[in-house]
Amino acid sequence: MLDTNDYKKILLEMKQDLTHRITAIDKDIRHEGMTADWSEQASERENDEVLESLGNSSKQELSMIKYALKRIDDGSYFHCDECGAEIPSARLKLLPFTAHCVSCAELIEE
Repeated sequence: MLDTNDYKKILLEMKQDLTHRITAIDKDIRHEGMTADWSEQASERENDEVLESLGNSSKQELSMIKYALKRIDDGSYFHCDECGAEIPSARLKLLPFTAHCVSCAELIEE
């Protein structure tokens, strides 16, 4: 079983990767270095919606990672925010930023 230091390392790496991704997406949306060709600009702008969606989901995931890191610091990381039950280690390995056990996550998704 992984301990909090292992999870913290994983979460910090994920946080760094997402921060870089968000920065790149923001740069692309601002069209830095956009070509002067109007047809190419139109094509680049078509991707803005997709980029914005990716950016929003990345920001949401980053927020969950920050919350998970906070939960590690306050000692509540291994327990569900809703019911207080222990979150299975298999779930934490798959989703290290989760704050809910499987049962509560299913209820929240409904």
